[in-house]
Amino acid sequence: MIILLKNFVVRGWNFVFDHRVSPLRNIPDVAIRHYVLQVLGLMWAVSFSVAIGSYTFLAYSILGHSVLIAAAAITIATFTVAAKRPKSFMRASSRRSDGEHE
Repeated sequence: MIILLKNFVVRGWNFVFDHRVSPLRNIPDVAIRHYVLQVLGLMWAVSFSVAIGSYTFLAYSILGHSVLIAAAAITIATFTVAAKRPKSFMRASSRRSDGEHE
C-alpha cells in the first residue's frame, strides 16, 4: 500500500515537474518550457495565497454579511409596517395625527 502511494506521488510529481514527461515536452524550446512552468507555478502560488487568505477571514466575512442582511431585513420590515399600519409608529408619540396640536 505504501509503495503504491509512493509510486502515485512520484508519477504525479514527474508528470508536472519533469519536462521530459510533462505535456510541456511538446514545446520544442527548453527555455520556453521552463518559462511556461514558472508562470504556472506563480499562478498556483497566488491561487493558494488568495484561498488561504479567504479562509482566514471567512468568519469575519460571514459576520459582516450577516449584519448587512439583518439591516436589510429590518429596513424591509419597517417599510412594510409603515405601508400597512402607519399608526403603529404613533403609539409612543404624543401627537395622534398630522396637523392636530393641543
